[in-house]
Amino acid sequence: MTSPTCLIIDSMHESLFPMLTAIGWEAVSLPTITRDEIKTKHHGFDGLIVRSKTTIDRDLLGENPTIKFVARAGAGIDNLDVEYLHEKGIQILHASEGNRDAVGEYTVGALLSLMRNIPHADHQVREGIWEREGNRGEELMGKTVGIIGYGNMGNAFARRLAGFACNVLAYDKYKSGFSDAYCKEAGMEELFVETDILSLHIPLTNETRKLITLDYLKRFNKKIIVVNTARGEIVSLADMAQAVQQGQVRGAVLDVLENEKLKTFTVEQQQAFNILREKTNVIFTPHIAGWTFESHVKINVALTDKIKALELTR
Repeated sequence: MTSPTCLIIDSMHESLFPMLTAIGWEAVSLPTITRDEIKTKHHGFDGLIVRSKTTIDRDLLGENPTIKFVARAGAGIDNLDVEYLHEKGIQILHASEGNRDAVGEYTVGALLSLMRNIPHADHQVREGIWEREGNRGEELMGKTVGIIGYGNMGNAFARRLAGFACNVLAYDKYKSGFSDAYCKEAGMEELFVETDILSLHIPLTNETRKLITLDYLKRFNKKIIVVNTARGEIVSLADMAQAVQQGQVRGAVLDVLENEKLKTFTVEQQQAFNILREKTNVIFTPHIAGWTFESHVKINVALTDKIKALELTR
């Protein structure tokens, strides 16, 4: 019996290949393959391993794919046409377990950096400015942290808040009964009243696209800090700029942005970005929350474990 085969269409950490061999899979890696080339080369493969550069849909795989699973080397699956894949009986695997620790640590680190004015203070000292009082920060202890989405990422963040004596409230529309040692399950109305710091850990779907608007942010009773390590399109950049200017949002950590690449900004988004990048109470990073040397390997471990657990018929 021949070994099952998978096609890898993105650059992957080298640790993946011996892991696949160890579970009896053969891999063909074509990281520079184009979309048109994938259309002709995927036939005959049992699995497809992807990151985010390619949308996996009917146009790509056609009506009679041999692919039995698509494995996404990461957490989000917004580049996968879930309805089509389900229709064709193609299983969807993702590796959110692989970078949840990285996201949890980043979220705490970035939040502390913002609250203690570390990026701004660092810049000043490099310019010869020694300003202590102007960089007086605030403590995380005692704050109410509202988490939207209590999956792998939300839970990882809550766990890392355990030593800070915060009040952690979590809302998840699709879960119930998940209160644990790290958070209290709450409804959105409670988050609107109590939240000091809002952290987003939800996937990008039609339901969550532009969920965070100016009107939404105005529903919070307090002037809040917003942290987004999920997907940029969840937060309207233009509305975030208005909320920061008006003081409804008193600080923000944005690891992800609408469209992500500056050259694809709309005029409105570019104007909003120009406003926000002048603010010392806003931190930007280039989608690195889950991006560590360790997570690179952990993602591959999670994927191969899930591939190994599949029962495939050839």
